[in-house]
Amino acid sequence: MVKEEGAEGKAVFLTPPLALEGGLAVDHKVPSSLERVINLLKNVRPGSDLTRLQLPPIFNLPKSQLQLYGECVYCIGEDMLSRCANGKNALERFTSVVAWNISTTRPAIFGFAPFNPVLGETHHVSRGSLNVLLEQVSHHPPVTALHATDENANVELIWSQNPVPKFYGTSVDVVVHGKKQLNLLNFGENYEMNTPRLLIRFFPVPGVDWVGNVRIRCKESGLEADLCYKGHSFLGFRSSSRSVKGRIFDSSSSVTIYDIDGHWDRIITMKDVQSGKLTVLYDAKGAISILKTPKLQDQKGLLSSESTLVWSEVSQAVVKKEWEKAREAKRAIEENERKLDRERKAEGDSWVPKHFKVAHTEDGWECNPKQKSVPSAPIIVEI
Repeated sequence: MVKEEGAEGKAVFLTPPLALEGGLAVDHKVPSSLERVINLLKNVRPGSDLTRLQLPPIFNLPKSQLQLYGECVYCIGEDMLSRCANGKNALERFTSVVAWNISTTRPAIFGFAPFNPVLGETHHVSRGSLNVLLEQVSHHPPVTALHATDENANVELIWSQNPVPKFYGTSVDVVVHGKKQLNLLNFGENYEMNTPRLLIRFFPVPGVDWVGNVRIRCKESGLEADLCYKGHSFLGFRSSSRSVKGRIFDSSSSVTIYDIDGHWDRIITMKDVQSGKLTVLYDAKGAISILKTPKLQDQKGLLSSESTLVWSEVSQAVVKKEWEKAREAKRAIEENERKLDRERKAEGDSWVPKHFKVAHTEDGWECNPKQKSVPSAPIIVEI
């Protein structure tokens, strides 16, 4: 955990990312039992949307959801985005995009959730030539927009994320709506993909898994991939946990080019259907193990809406297990959010995102960046 002075003397509190080894799961160990979780949900009806559920700080990770989304992009052990941009042909680039997309899958911690970002909250971080900017463009429902650009690799990311958690008695199922786009500008290729669901189980074995189907498409090359994420078996056997199976195929003919098989927290291989040759598509240990914690480089460049400033006091109290202090600090943030909302309504104003143009259509949320590229950030991740 790193505490540094930020804008106007406010403390910036930076925490390790979620990683396969090391990271937040090691340093952040707040006592939480299954009984506590059940008590929290005992008055919630099955099928209910949990978006507005107020979590006590004992159930919180010491960071915002914006940070978790951002870490999937800028906290990485290998420069997998550049690999996508450096592919010699469309098929090589596509397989690299599939591997990169799998690398954005990070292990969640059972019993804990990040802070629900306040409206207008931002998170801005750089890793080398990759600059990442996120903004909370809606609070109810919670919608996060992400824009990232790498001028050296000539790569652009545009995402919208709208998680909808629902309670089903013995589990919570979090469906993450929204479009994820990766643009390889040198080749005029646009890749669209979705996100697996996060399944939190209470019985018979408590746990949390990424599950469901993911499709990756590139209209320009006609290539597609279907991936199926599976979690633990009913009895919780690890051998079947975190598995990924699927294929890469030509959409015009539906002919399979590669079969994909493995585990997103270990090794995933792809098998050439014609030759039978087996190669490693993705190695989780090199990509998401022992990830570096971001550092503050430019105090003056911090926005007052920066996540690490907004939630700094709460995060510090959570890490120190000072629960009353954490509750008071969190309550103050939530009360200020409600106050600002009342003032806007009284004046007949509507809030407008600073960095994105947002539209809510039948197909979901469209979040398009207002700027062509993301500038360098005051917070960095060392390569």
